[in-house]
Amino acid sequence: MEKKEYLIRSFLNAAGVLVYISLVAGFLFNGKQLFGKEETFLLPILMLLLFVTSAAITGSLVLGKPIHLYLSGLKKEAFTMLFATIGWLVLFLIVIIGILLAR
Repeated sequence: MEKKEYLIRSFLNAAGVLVYISLVAGFLFNGKQLFGKEETFLLPILMLLLFVTSAAITGSLVLGKPIHLYLSGLKKEAFTMLFATIGWLVLFLIVIIGILLAR
């Protein structure tokens, strides 16, 4: 793959993380409307399962391809992909902070 392809792939992976985080945030933001105020033992289980699942999904999106590249002997490309993905995530973070501060 060319460097441009790694940048596009890293952008898509970071965008996938952003979309997933947005869906989870929307789910958590509307938790009271979805589940009511009733306290039950199942809610902490739900939250911990959501946490573990989220870690697996986002970890796969951020680390999956770089690990595959690294194990395939493409170490330079693996680090390029990893740091490009992290760079996109930092850029998304800065944009969201900017939007919040502009309010």
